[in-house]
Amino acid sequence: MPRIDMIKYEELDAEGKRLYDEQVHTHGKITNMKMTLLKNKLAFKVMMEWYPMRDEVAAFLGDFATNVFAYSVSEANSCLICSTFFRKILKDSGRDPDRLVLDEIESLVAEFGRALVTAPNNIDDTLFDKLKAKFTESQIIMLTTFGGMMMATNLVNNALQVTPDNYLYDYMKK
Repeated sequence: MPRIDMIKYEELDAEGKRLYDEQVHTHGKITNMKMTLLKNKLAFKVMMEWYPMRDEVAAFLGDFATNVFAYSVSEANSCLICSTFFRKILKDSGRDPDRLVLDEIESLVAEFGRALVTAPNNIDDTLFDKLKAKFTESQIIMLTTFGGMMMATNLVNNALQVTPDNYLYDYMKK
């Protein structure tokens, strides 16, 4: 049961309707999390920065490794909605999220994603040295910041107990 009800389109003011319409135009739909966030437009706008951050990470990691990273963060954070969202992306791309075959970079970013959640104050020096060998400092900053944004998304969904979107149910872990 969600802690905060989603706003209805007809309850939105002009700016809220514009933000809603932009999301639908850009992404084809609007999620339950976004319908919850639209009750506070600043919170909504801040969280929508996830998209340009994801695009910047994907520019140097590629889509698959970026999705693996976000999935690893969301799984470690026990976010049902986000982890299921990335399970869907992985399954729809022909991958089995329960048996992912990862290369060196994909394994590295998955490990880093989990570490951001489980030990952010004590990330292993060996892991960080591996990151520095593969990525620029600017890329590591962006990856870390994107991980933080992914964790913020997890937090919103978990703390507010946002109802999973109907299209995700078939992709949930059994």
